[in-house]
Amino acid sequence: MVNDADLRHLRRAVDLAAEALEKGDEPFGSVLVGADGTVLFEDHNHVAGGDSTRHPEFAIARWAAEHLPASERATATVYTSGEHCPMCSAAHAWVGLGRIVYASSSEQLGSWRAEWGLPAGPVRALSVNEVAPGIATAGPVGMFTEEIRALHARLHGRGTGD
Repeated sequence: MVNDADLRHLRRAVDLAAEALEKGDEPFGSVLVGADGTVLFEDHNHVAGGDSTRHPEFAIARWAAEHLPASERATATVYTSGEHCPMCSAAHAWVGLGRIVYASSSEQLGSWRAEWGLPAGPVRALSVNEVAPGIATAGPVGMFTEEIRALHARLHGRGTGD
């Protein structure tokens, strides 16, 4: 279940994904929010330079490990345009971050890529809870589906997503 505050932070994550695409990168964006609603850290993908591990969710996990005590990490929420990949899910769990709210799922992204005739990625697309079963999640959030699909369609030269 998501509330108005969740939607506001998720909107920012989707905006960061669009910003990443405008800068020539893959459209993924994420925001780390403390239990009191304060935005602590935000980022977008930086994989265009050749390092495929530069996901915003991974950056959030590293930042949180360096800057927050375990008690604050556990009560923080990560808002992200796309469900965490297995690498980011594991980092999130190992660092002890709290809830994840995502706009689109790995399953959705995989189906769009298949529809467009694109190959699967080098790592199996697993849900967050397949990798880290103890993490509370909410998503996908349907009001963002078409927008996220359109960003990925643009990335892959598929026009408006058709």
